[in-house]
Amino acid sequence: MSDVSAIARACYQAYVDKDRAAIEALLDEDFHFTSPLDNRLDRATYFERCWPNSERIRTCTFKNLIASGETVFVTYEGEGRDGKGFRNTEILTIRNGKIVEVEVYFGWSLPHSAPEGGFVEPDGLTAG
Repeated sequence: MSDVSAIARACYQAYVDKDRAAIEALLDEDFHFTSPLDNRLDRATYFERCWPNSERIRTCTFKNLIASGETVFVTYEGEGRDGKGFRNTEILTIRNGKIVEVEVYFGWSLPHSAPEGGFVEPDGLTAG
């Protein structure tokens, strides 16, 4: 598989399918993962810390999936087994058919906790 968009799609499908063998085949041996909670985790730590989250994910719907060279920008909406939704954006770097790096930027819960046209104050109160 050499199409970076197809590789990205397959990565998210592996989460929905709980298919560890599929995700292992997609990640480079020198893979690194970064999120607001994780700073450049190596492949082994990623599987230990992050892969178990696949058990909680029921769906993944792409809102944006844009490839530019070896980089794929993905915004998706997911739903957990508990029915709670979320929206994130991720940047995947893919080289030689393997994902070498993922950066995650957490989005918001679905439905959004602020009313349309409104906002949530830092203390958690909504306005608008």
